[in-house]
Amino acid sequence: MQEMANVYFDGKHYVVPSDLTIMTAMEYAGYTLVRGCGCRHGFCGACGAIYRLKGETKPHFSLACQTKVEEGMYVATLPFFPLNNKNYNIEEIKPTEQIMMEIFPEVYGCVGCNSCTKSCSRGLATMQYIAYAKRGDYEKCAHASFDCVACGICSARCPANISHPLVGLLARRLTGKYIMNPAEHTAQRAADIAAGKFDADMAAMMAKSKEEIKELYDNREIEK
Repeated sequence: MQEMANVYFDGKHYVVPSDLTIMTAMEYAGYTLVRGCGCRHGFCGACGAIYRLKGETKPHFSLACQTKVEEGMYVATLPFFPLNNKNYNIEEIKPTEQIMMEIFPEVYGCVGCNSCTKSCSRGLATMQYIAYAKRGDYEKCAHASFDCVACGICSARCPANISHPLVGLLARRLTGKYIMNPAEHTAQRAADIAAGKFDADMAAMMAKSKEEIKELYDNREIEK
């Protein structure tokens, strides 16, 4: 007999198979996920979730597609968090310490509570990469924030209202454009695409069926 678990989605009780993730358990319970689902493999950050286990007061933070349900789990999803996005032209700014003050001054209000790190669904040292951004060390910030999926849970917990994913994104853009050595092979590939070198290959690919594409993918040559 399949083991079942008692869970609560947005306060409503359901009994679901215990080997399901939060996302698949919601679908099992009858939810049609239009928002709050994407890649289903932990990369897109669209399925942020907050849950508490029965008898506990501490909330837990995760991606719904990566976390299995547990007995007595109370779940609320966070399919979107309104991060404080800023407009800037990467061609017009430079990787100076002052540019972070101009675009994201709220990072200097960080109180060091470490709530962002504790709540990160990817286990990143979020407060540390914010500290790198404050010091203008964008390369370290870029590397420390590289695996961020922008689920927004860290920002939802921040008393200083920092939009951590966007700070990391700015650092990675500055690093890629101004600090790291140019990737010559990438520039060459972009030129080849612009020149139409792969147009015929793309047309042939688009003409294939879904099954043919899956077969090509499954049997592709993987670089070592």
